[in-house]
Amino acid sequence: MTTDFDIIILGSGPGGYVASIRAAQLGMKTAIIEKNNLGGVCLNLGCIPTKSLLNSAKILHYIKKHGKLFGIKSNQIEIDYHKIVTKSKDIVEKMRKGISFLMKKNGIHVIYGNAILKKGKKVEVFKDGKSMKEYSSPNIIISTGAIPKIENKFQYDGKKIVTYKEALSLTSLPKRMIIIGSGSIGLEFAYFYHSMGTDVIIIEICEKLFPSGDHEISDHLKFSFEKMGIKIYTYYSINKVFQEKDSISIEIESLRDKSSVTLTADIVLCSIGIVPNIQSIGLEEIGIQIEKGFIQVDENYRTNINGYYAIGDVIKTPSLAHVASHEAINCVENIKGLNCQKIDYNNIPKCVYSFPEISSVGYTEKESKERGFKIKVAKFPFSSLGRSIADENTEGFIKVIFDNKYDEWLGCHMIGNSVTDLISEVVVARKLEATSYEIMSSVHPHPSLSESILESVSSAYGKSIHNII
Repeated sequence: MTTDFDIIILGSGPGGYVASIRAAQLGMKTAIIEKNNLGGVCLNLGCIPTKSLLNSAKILHYIKKHGKLFGIKSNQIEIDYHKIVTKSKDIVEKMRKGISFLMKKNGIHVIYGNAILKKGKKVEVFKDGKSMKEYSSPNIIISTGAIPKIENKFQYDGKKIVTYKEALSLTSLPKRMIIIGSGSIGLEFAYFYHSMGTDVIIIEICEKLFPSGDHEISDHLKFSFEKMGIKIYTYYSINKVFQEKDSISIEIESLRDKSSVTLTADIVLCSIGIVPNIQSIGLEEIGIQIEKGFIQVDENYRTNINGYYAIGDVIKTPSLAHVASHEAINCVENIKGLNCQKIDYNNIPKCVYSFPEISSVGYTEKESKERGFKIKVAKFPFSSLGRSIADENTEGFIKVIFDNKYDEWLGCHMIGNSVTDLISEVVVARKLEATSYEIMSSVHPHPSLSESILESVSSAYGKSIHNII
């Protein structure tokens, strides 16, 4: 049987398009199938447009808070919300064209339409419900990403009850917004809309804000958000939802004392997570194994059916763009028989781009103790750092956790300005199994934010020069 391509990839997000480029680099005749726009959710509806919005919010926040200190008068600041949203869309379009260029540069065949997997290593492509063509390949990678999870108590309409898709480009600023969930999506939109002047309320069912974070990071974030004026209800469940013509009311109940309160807003953003986007793509027909909504794969991303692979948000690994991209490279290189290094999923950086920013890698303090480690823990505040003081960005700290026995860097957790950039040094250090001594003997530039990493590690061993806590 002749084949159309050496490899076919479903989905062009940060997993799919990276897989296609790496496959082409390795000499494979490559096709990628996309039903919407190149770049997937990350580029079109997630990572990129939200960062543009957040950058506008941070500029506004900084000028309001520190303008006078730097001799900048800012009494009459006007927000052009339409321009802010338009700018984010322009950036998306620019990057989309960039990916399209990379497809052409690498000779990748881009097919637009809905892909349905078929037995015998085939993929049928549909447009407007009509079958267009069937393609065959010995290697098929499923990288169709994820879609928003909807709270079943809400009647999602995309207008009053929205997900991140609609929240990116609301036609006008709501006066009041309720955000359900305080993961990265909820936190970033909470900061953005609050900065734009919306009254924001966050409802979180877990006991702490940002449940996946280290407890001290979560506590500091809650303090910071509440100081801004964002209202937060943690450890509350949703009892009832009342949808009026011009507003939505939600009755919530405290899981601590069973007391209840009713909150009202113009719009509700449901950000309780995402689920794999694997419906109606033919998995059942060819017998690919699914467990708890995720495609099951081995360490080389092979499904239980020979020739079919899966990467990114459709498998049970961290749902992050950079994870999908690395899985894509590893998956393709394994297909080509290359000896690639396995991903260490405990060394994946996780970031939230609100203000203050949050980043982390490795174990939290609680997780370290639960795993039986005897640990050294230390914090270094940005208020002790010369560069932060000069920038008037002294909020937050870096927290480090080391194993007392072997000096292993178990985890690092940051909250403050630009920490989503700082975390990379820690990732590399942990990858190279650097000890505290090696970090402390590495010269960091002064003045710089990176000195905070040197100082935090030094604090764990009583050697910090500038730590004021």
